[in-house]
Amino acid sequence: MKSFAAIDFETANNEPTSVCSVGIVIVKDCQIVDSFYSLIKPEPEYYNYWCSQVHGLTEEDTWDAPVFPEVWAKVAPLIEGLPLIAHNKAFDENCLKAVFRCYQMDYPNYKFYCTLLKSRRVWPCGHHNLDIIAERCGYSLKNHHHALADAEACAAIAIKLFNPGDDPYFMEASDIIYQKMNCLSEPVKCSQLSEYLGMERKVVDLAMKHLKEDGKVTSPKRGYWEII
Repeated sequence: MKSFAAIDFETANNEPTSVCSVGIVIVKDCQIVDSFYSLIKPEPEYYNYWCSQVHGLTEEDTWDAPVFPEVWAKVAPLIEGLPLIAHNKAFDENCLKAVFRCYQMDYPNYKFYCTLLKSRRVWPCGHHNLDIIAERCGYSLKNHHHALADAEACAAIAIKLFNPGDDPYFMEASDIIYQKMNCLSEPVKCSQLSEYLGMERKVVDLAMKHLKEDGKVTSPKRGYWEII
Protein backbone atom coordinates (compact mmCIF):
# COMPACT_ATOMS: atom_id res chain seq x y z
CA MET A 1 0.00 0.00 0.00
CA LYS A 2 1.79 3.09 -1.25
CA SER A 3 -0.96 5.69 -0.92
CA PHE A 4 -3.16 6.25 2.12
CA ALA A 5 -4.25 8.75 4.77
CA ALA A 6 -3.03 8.31 8.34
CA ILE A 7 -5.52 9.61 10.88
CA ASP A 8 -5.59 10.27 14.61
CA PHE A 9 -8.32 11.60 16.89
CA GLU A 10 -8.14 12.87 20.45
CA THR A 11 -11.31 12.93 22.56
CA ALA A 12 -12.51 15.25 25.30
CA ASN A 13 -14.15 12.53 27.37
CA ASN A 14 -15.08 8.86 27.22
CA GLU A 15 -17.77 9.38 24.59
CA PRO A 16 -16.55 8.42 21.09
CA THR A 17 -18.43 11.40 19.67
CA SER A 18 -16.32 13.82 21.72
CA VAL A 19 -13.50 14.20 19.19
CA CYS A 20 -11.68 17.42 20.06
CA SER A 21 -8.83 17.32 17.55
CA VAL A 22 -7.87 15.48 14.39
CA GLY A 23 -4.60 14.98 12.55
CA ILE A 24 -4.39 13.75 8.96
CA VAL A 25 -1.27 12.88 6.96
CA ILE A 26 -1.58 12.16 3.24
CA VAL A 27 0.88 9.67 1.75
CA LYS A 28 1.18 9.05 -1.98
CA ASP A 29 3.74 6.67 -3.50
CA CYS A 30 5.24 6.24 -0.01
CA GLN A 31 5.90 9.99 0.32
CA ILE A 32 4.14 12.42 2.66
CA VAL A 33 2.57 15.04 0.42
CA ASP A 34 0.11 16.87 2.67
CA SER A 35 -1.17 17.13 6.23
CA PHE A 36 -4.09 18.66 8.10
CA TYR A 37 -4.78 19.51 11.73
CA SER A 38 -7.75 21.07 13.45
CA LEU A 39 -9.25 21.46 16.86
CA ILE A 40 -12.90 20.40 17.05
CA LYS A 41 -15.70 21.50 19.37
CA PRO A 42 -16.50 18.20 21.14
CA GLU A 43 -19.95 16.68 21.50
CA PRO A 44 -20.81 16.42 24.36
CA GLU A 45 -18.87 19.56 25.20
CA TYR A 46 -16.99 18.75 28.38
CA TYR A 47 -13.52 17.44 29.23
CA ASN A 48 -12.76 14.84 31.82
CA TYR A 49 -9.59 15.01 33.86
CA TRP A 50 -7.93 11.91 32.44
CA CYS A 51 -8.40 12.82 28.77
CA SER A 52 -6.98 16.30 29.38
CA GLN A 53 -4.04 14.71 31.19
CA VAL A 54 -3.29 12.64 28.09
CA HIS A 55 -3.43 15.29 25.36
CA GLY A 56 -3.31 18.54 27.31
CA LEU A 57 -6.44 20.05 25.74
CA THR A 58 -9.16 21.73 27.81
CA GLU A 59 -12.50 23.39 27.19
CA GLU A 60 -10.76 26.75 26.68
CA ASP A 61 -8.82 25.33 23.71
CA THR A 62 -11.94 24.36 21.78
CA TRP A 63 -14.36 27.04 22.94
CA ASP A 64 -14.31 28.71 19.51
CA ALA A 65 -13.34 25.61 17.48
CA PRO A 66 -15.47 24.50 14.52
CA VAL A 67 -17.90 21.63 14.94
CA PHE A 68 -17.10 18.29 13.33
CA PRO A 69 -19.13 18.71 10.09
CA GLU A 70 -17.23 21.93 9.32
CA VAL A 71 -13.90 20.25 9.92
CA TRP A 72 -14.77 17.15 7.92
CA ALA A 73 -15.82 19.27 4.97
CA LYS A 74 -12.12 20.19 4.72
CA VAL A 75 -10.86 16.68 5.38
CA ALA A 76 -13.08 14.78 2.94
CA PRO A 77 -11.48 16.14 -0.26
CA LEU A 78 -7.99 15.38 1.08
CA ILE A 79 -8.69 11.71 1.77
CA GLU A 80 -11.00 11.00 -1.18
CA GLY A 81 -10.20 7.62 -2.70
CA LEU A 82 -7.59 6.76 -0.06
CA PRO A 83 -7.72 4.03 2.58
CA LEU A 84 -7.36 5.25 6.17
CA ILE A 85 -4.72 3.96 8.57
CA ALA A 86 -4.63 4.44 12.35
CA HIS A 87 -2.62 3.03 15.23
CA ASN A 88 -5.43 1.17 16.99
CA LYS A 89 -8.09 1.62 14.35
CA ALA A 90 -10.70 0.23 16.76
CA PHE A 91 -10.58 3.58 18.56
CA ASP A 92 -10.30 5.99 15.63
CA GLU A 93 -12.76 4.18 13.37
CA ASN A 94 -15.27 3.96 16.21
CA CYS A 95 -14.91 7.68 16.89
CA LEU A 96 -15.37 8.54 13.23
CA LYS A 97 -18.49 6.41 12.84
CA ALA A 98 -19.94 7.69 16.11
CA VAL A 99 -19.48 11.37 15.28
CA PHE A 100 -20.95 10.83 11.81
CA ARG A 101 -24.04 9.32 13.48
CA CYS A 102 -24.14 12.13 16.03
CA TYR A 103 -24.42 14.75 13.31
CA GLN A 104 -26.65 12.56 11.10
CA MET A 105 -24.08 12.51 8.31
CA ASP A 106 -23.91 9.74 5.72
CA TYR A 107 -20.88 7.59 6.46
CA PRO A 108 -18.84 6.83 3.29
CA ASN A 109 -17.75 3.39 4.57
CA TYR A 110 -14.07 4.29 4.70
CA LYS A 111 -11.68 1.36 4.49
CA PHE A 112 -9.48 1.25 7.59
CA TYR A 113 -6.15 -0.45 8.23
CA CYS A 114 -4.33 -0.71 11.56
CA THR A 115 -0.63 -0.27 12.26
CA LEU A 116 -1.12 -1.60 15.80
CA LEU A 117 -2.42 -4.96 14.57
CA LYS A 118 0.21 -5.05 11.84
CA SER A 119 3.04 -4.38 14.29
CA ARG A 120 1.84 -7.20 16.54
CA ARG A 121 2.13 -9.60 13.61
CA VAL A 122 5.61 -8.38 12.70
CA TRP A 123 6.87 -8.24 16.31
CA PRO A 124 4.82 -10.62 18.45
CA CYS A 125 6.93 -9.85 21.53
CA GLY A 126 7.19 -6.66 23.55
CA HIS A 127 5.06 -3.52 23.69
CA HIS A 128 3.32 -1.98 20.69
CA ASN A 129 2.70 1.60 21.79
CA LEU A 130 2.77 4.15 19.00
CA ASP A 131 6.04 5.74 20.13
CA ILE A 132 7.78 2.37 20.56
CA ILE A 133 6.77 1.03 17.15
CA ALA A 134 7.59 4.36 15.50
CA GLU A 135 11.09 4.15 16.99
CA ARG A 136 11.49 0.62 15.64
CA CYS A 137 10.61 1.92 12.22
CA GLY A 138 13.18 4.71 12.44
CA TYR A 139 10.86 7.56 13.41
CA SER A 140 11.23 9.57 16.62
CA LEU A 141 7.81 10.67 17.85
CA LYS A 142 7.79 14.07 19.50
CA ASN A 143 4.74 15.60 21.19
CA HIS A 144 2.96 12.26 21.67
CA HIS A 145 -0.86 12.55 21.87
CA HIS A 146 -0.95 15.64 19.67
CA ALA A 147 -3.22 14.42 16.88
CA LEU A 148 -1.02 15.54 14.01
CA ALA A 149 2.19 14.28 15.62
CA ASP A 150 0.57 10.89 16.18
CA ALA A 151 -0.75 10.80 12.61
CA GLU A 152 2.76 11.54 11.33
CA ALA A 153 4.15 8.68 13.40
CA CYS A 154 1.40 6.37 12.16
CA ALA A 155 2.23 7.30 8.57
CA ALA A 156 5.92 6.57 9.13
CA ILE A 157 5.06 3.15 10.57
CA ALA A 158 2.65 2.34 7.75
CA ILE A 159 5.20 3.22 5.08
CA LYS A 160 7.48 0.60 6.63
CA LEU A 161 5.04 -2.10 7.63
CA PHE A 162 2.73 -2.03 4.64
CA ASN A 163 5.59 -1.69 2.15
CA PRO A 164 8.28 -3.94 3.63
CA GLY A 165 10.61 -4.27 0.66
CA ASP A 166 14.07 -5.02 2.03
CA ASP A 167 14.26 -2.66 4.98
CA PRO A 168 16.64 -3.11 7.94
CA TYR A 169 13.82 -3.20 10.49
CA PHE A 170 13.25 -6.81 9.48
CA MET A 171 16.49 -7.63 11.28
CA GLU A 172 14.56 -7.68 14.55
CA ALA A 173 12.17 -10.22 13.06
CA SER A 174 15.26 -12.14 11.96
CA ASP A 175 16.52 -12.22 15.54
CA ILE A 176 13.21 -13.62 16.80
CA ILE A 177 13.21 -16.30 14.10
CA TYR A 178 16.83 -17.22 14.72
CA GLN A 179 16.12 -17.72 18.43
CA LYS A 180 13.18 -19.98 17.59
CA MET A 181 15.25 -22.03 15.16
CA ASN A 182 17.87 -22.55 17.88
CA CYS A 183 15.24 -24.47 19.81
CA LEU A 184 14.42 -26.79 16.91
CA SER A 185 16.19 -30.09 16.30
CA GLU A 186 15.40 -30.43 12.60
CA PRO A 187 15.00 -28.29 9.46
CA VAL A 188 11.83 -26.21 9.33
CA LYS A 189 9.67 -24.63 6.65
CA CYS A 190 8.97 -20.89 6.53
CA SER A 191 5.27 -21.69 6.69
CA GLN A 192 5.85 -23.52 9.99
CA LEU A 193 7.84 -20.61 11.41
CA SER A 194 5.10 -18.24 10.33
CA GLU A 195 2.55 -20.34 12.23
CA TYR A 196 4.76 -20.82 15.30
CA LEU A 197 5.55 -17.13 15.68
CA GLY A 198 2.33 -15.55 14.45
CA MET A 199 4.22 -13.59 11.78
CA GLU A 200 3.08 -12.96 8.24
CA ARG A 201 4.72 -15.31 5.75
CA LYS A 202 6.35 -12.50 3.75
CA VAL A 203 7.96 -11.21 6.95
CA VAL A 204 9.45 -14.65 7.61
CA ASP A 205 10.64 -14.99 4.01
CA LEU A 206 12.45 -11.64 4.11
CA ALA A 207 13.92 -12.39 7.53
CA MET A 208 15.27 -15.72 6.23
CA LYS A 209 16.85 -13.84 3.34
CA HIS A 210 18.71 -11.64 5.83
CA LEU A 211 19.78 -14.66 7.90
CA LYS A 212 21.07 -16.44 4.79
CA GLU A 213 23.05 -13.35 3.74
CA ASP A 214 24.56 -13.25 7.24
CA GLY A 215 25.60 -16.90 6.92
CA LYS A 216 23.42 -18.01 9.83
CA VAL A 217 21.11 -20.44 8.01
CA THR A 218 21.22 -22.82 5.10
CA SER A 219 18.66 -24.75 3.08
CA PRO A 220 19.53 -28.47 3.08
CA LYS A 221 16.58 -29.18 0.79
CA ARG A 222 14.11 -27.04 -1.09
CA GLY A 223 11.68 -25.21 1.22
CA TYR A 224 13.46 -26.18 4.45
CA TRP A 225 15.87 -24.16 6.58
CA GLU A 226 18.25 -24.92 9.42
CA ILE A 227 20.88 -23.07 11.43
CA ILE A 228 24.46 -23.44 10.22
